[in-house]
Amino acid sequence: MANVNLPAPILVAGGALCLLGGYLIGVVAGPDTPDRTTGTVTSWEASKGRLCLSGDNVADQDGADEDGTLCGRWQRTAGAKTPREGDTFRFVSVQRPGKSEDDPDQVVIYGDVVD
Repeated sequence: MANVNLPAPILVAGGALCLLGGYLIGVVAGPDTPDRTTGTVTSWEASKGRLCLSGDNVADQDGADEDGTLCGRWQRTAGAKTPREGDTFRFVSVQRPGKSEDDPDQVVIYGDVVD
């Protein structure tokens, strides 16, 4: 077999096409990521770590009540501002299934108060 030398621009263009193709396949076939949603703080129980949110976008989230309120355990980041009733809150929520019939589904809310 003979050695084939490609000019540098063709080699670079081929590498770029491979990267672009990998990116497109990842976007189309990759996992869905949750969308960040904004809601209004309805209540915050610091002793239980329980946060309740309401708003138009909140009602569409998994785990929201019939009245459009989403309550769950707030996973806060270091230095996060403590929410107060009426604060705007940007978040992502995840509903985890319970481990048994006696263990209800749990909603975990990841997010922070919007200044």
